[in-house]
Amino acid sequence: MRRSTLLHSAASAVGLCALPARVLAEPAANGFDPQPDGWRTFEVTTEMRLVRPGRSQAWIPLPAVTSDWIRPLGNTWSTNAATARVVRDPAWGAQLLALTWDGADVAPAVTVHSRVTTRDRRVDLAKPAAAALSPSERRLYTRATRWIPTDGLVKTTADQITVGATTDLEKARRLYAWMVEHTFRDPATRGCGTGDVAAMLQSGVLGGKCADLNALYVGMARASGIPARDLYGIRVAPSRFGYKSLGANSEVITGAQHCRAEVHLADYGWVPVDPADVRKVMLEEPPGNRPLADPAVAAARETLFGAWEGNWIAYNAAHDVTLPGSSAPPLGFLMYPQAENAGIACDCLEPGAVAYRITAQPLSA
Repeated sequence: MRRSTLLHSAASAVGLCALPARVLAEPAANGFDPQPDGWRTFEVTTEMRLVRPGRSQAWIPLPAVTSDWIRPLGNTWSTNAATARVVRDPAWGAQLLALTWDGADVAPAVTVHSRVTTRDRRVDLAKPAAAALSPSERRLYTRATRWIPTDGLVKTTADQITVGATTDLEKARRLYAWMVEHTFRDPATRGCGTGDVAAMLQSGVLGGKCADLNALYVGMARASGIPARDLYGIRVAPSRFGYKSLGANSEVITGAQHCRAEVHLADYGWVPVDPADVRKVMLEEPPGNRPLADPAVAAARETLFGAWEGNWIAYNAAHDVTLPGSSAPPLGFLMYPQAENAGIACDCLEPGAVAYRITAQPLSA
């Protein structure tokens, strides 16, 4: 029997305003200077439908990172699912909406609205301020995961890069410089990559996309004894500094997923780091294939150790994620909607059994 629509509201509705269309014609090479001077609120809408009716499951990532630069404001959803519940990963704190369908005559569908407020971020590395992690947090953010080992080639490579460095800040900077200078963005990589750090180093092919490159940075930082983490999220707005490659330049953001990285330095707290975006600027910023010495690339390189723009939201920092109710192996990370349709796992990067659309709109003040 067809189930009636299940509706959940975690927060009150707010008004919408138009997506800003202004994007600078050329990156502000001498002015890429994000500062935490104002909050912007966005509503991200994920619409998913499964082609085949029948017993199915789906899992939609929800924003679950709270810090001085991002605050989740709640989620609402409507669906014809038999059950829909928010589940929290016990190790990493990731949140997802888990849904099940059990009717043979139901075409599974769900729409999720998530509201998040965010702002530009900058850590002043000229002004140390003590910031400690708890012992359990330090263990969590220095441990190995399935795809990010901290021994073998990862540690050997990190040790070679950081030899002679005496502080965590110096080590973190050296690792960042090495990543910018020795890796590359590979446009042929599916999605954001797999994050298989060991395979990258073993092959000697240091290419991929954000989930590969920033995971390599995180792995080498952890191998150097520095707590580090990947943050998995999605771009929601154009860059206010003119970087077409570093923004969502349409309200449709289905393919705008992006992974960023952080290192925790005892004198500064969590410091934003994004070598993958430097390589993205080099490859994709019009007219493309810019050299390291290009002013726009140099500005991105300087800025993206210690700062980033608030046109991006984070879902979680989770690895090795077990989807509740799924018999599939754990995911390396959770950044895309996931589904199983009629007992078959769907490829979230291929159209067919599952289709989804993600949009972002700024909310009025």
